[in-house]
Amino acid sequence: MKWKSVMATFVLGTSLVSGGAVTHAEVGTDLEGKRDVSHFVKEELKVSKVMSEKGVKQFINKNKNKFNLDANQDLSLLKTEKDELGMTHYTFNRVVSNVPVANSKVVVHTDKNGNVTSINGEFHEDAPRNIKQQKQLNKKDALSLAWEHIEVSREDADKVQKSELGEDFNTLTENSDLVVFHEDGNYTLAYHVELQFAQPYPANWQMFINAENGEVLKAQNVVKHATGTGTGVLGDTKSVNTYYSNNTYYLYDTTKPMSGVIETFDNYNGGYSSLPGYYVTDSGNTFHAEWQKAAVDAHYYAGEVFDYYYDTFGRVSFDDQGATIRSTVHYGNNYNNAAWTGNQMIYGDGDGSTFTYLSGADDIVAHELTHAVTDRTAQLVYENQSGALNESFSDVFGYFVDSEDWLMGEDVYTPGQPGDALRSLSDPNAYGQPDHMSEYENLPNTEEGDWGGVHTNSGIPNKAAYYTINSLGITKAENIYYRALTVYLTPNSDFSDARAALEQSAQDLYGTTEVNAVSQAWDDVGVY
Repeated sequence: MKWKSVMATFVLGTSLVSGGAVTHAEVGTDLEGKRDVSHFVKEELKVSKVMSEKGVKQFINKNKNKFNLDANQDLSLLKTEKDELGMTHYTFNRVVSNVPVANSKVVVHTDKNGNVTSINGEFHEDAPRNIKQQKQLNKKDALSLAWEHIEVSREDADKVQKSELGEDFNTLTENSDLVVFHEDGNYTLAYHVELQFAQPYPANWQMFINAENGEVLKAQNVVKHATGTGTGVLGDTKSVNTYYSNNTYYLYDTTKPMSGVIETFDNYNGGYSSLPGYYVTDSGNTFHAEWQKAAVDAHYYAGEVFDYYYDTFGRVSFDDQGATIRSTVHYGNNYNNAAWTGNQMIYGDGDGSTFTYLSGADDIVAHELTHAVTDRTAQLVYENQSGALNESFSDVFGYFVDSEDWLMGEDVYTPGQPGDALRSLSDPNAYGQPDHMSEYENLPNTEEGDWGGVHTNSGIPNKAAYYTINSLGITKAENIYYRALTVYLTPNSDFSDARAALEQSAQDLYGTTEVNAVSQAWDDVGVY
């Protein structure tokens, strides 16, 4: 397959530091020549030891002319975290008139001695000091406009169902927060509205509504899908953790440390009926029926992914706070997809030709639950390069969970046709993806354009991950990737930022040899 020619290199723009030598990742421009808001800066600066929020703000203000930030006006502390290396990470919201700029963070990193090692995130150097618009809407108004825009009745989405264990489940989550919305150099006071529900269709709507006139500035249903390859549920016997109550065994796992539960439901092919559905049960604790196989795999692999993150990184569920992991199988009729809806997993049965039971692939489950991890950490915006990174990190951790081959979803794609897959980290071209910036697909940021090609251009960072893993091995590579995702990446990070984040993570954890391996991997895919 031939790839259309696109710009293959990124042009570095104005340095963040006047007269100073920025050692890595200066302000860049995107493929359309627009100035980025995301930066990753490393520079030797002689400052007093930084040991607190106050110290960080003093550091920034002493270098105000270099960062073009006023810490007292432009930054609001979100959290402070000290990691196992003794480094401290101060995460700030970028604010205008004390209102957070949407999808924007600034993170200052210090070593164990309080020396600033790097600062990265969305600086928004050109943002106004004040927002002059008058807020005419309140949160309730914004929510009403959001429901009206998507043409879904709140009552239809807000279904409460009593489970067989007597629990009530509400399938709707809705939030509305005042933010500053940024697009094409314009800053607008807006409400960020989130609508997550499972019916009448799986949805995770992310919407921005002008707080002055009610205009819908942006609306995306960012339910993240994954499809796989292979032969479906293989008939292998698994041990599953169950729960016994009233002479009945449930696929309900309470064994995970410091955690909620892992629970699995059956929707009986009711795509428009109430989710999460009904608990999968058996009177003899032997889940061997055909209709139970998809549930067994969903349940088992959810536990496997939990164990991977906990055993490898000490992470307790996808939110690191022990959140319940909920899965529903037999969703829809011949539904050729799986999805993380923002609060649970759903799995279709496939049509028997393109796919079989989609819960039957552990890398699909790992891919989707990694989207949940990303939602709670880097919060990579699901469009263009940040969206491609969102997809790529899910593929990469899908590989770490299932490292027998470089293929994604091979167990459930085209049953009866062994050897094919949905994607490949080692050979993205084989499945219609680019593996170098010279093949980058500059697609429109629309649903038809896959939000700027998030499932297409993810082949480039996937190939960089392949080179990195081959060079360093799985253990070092997974530690580097996890640290980059949870410490350094921010919502609008692009490929160049990802390279910088991975290099910095390699430096933090290991040293020069590993940094050079990461650098070479990204050189090999044309990201500099």
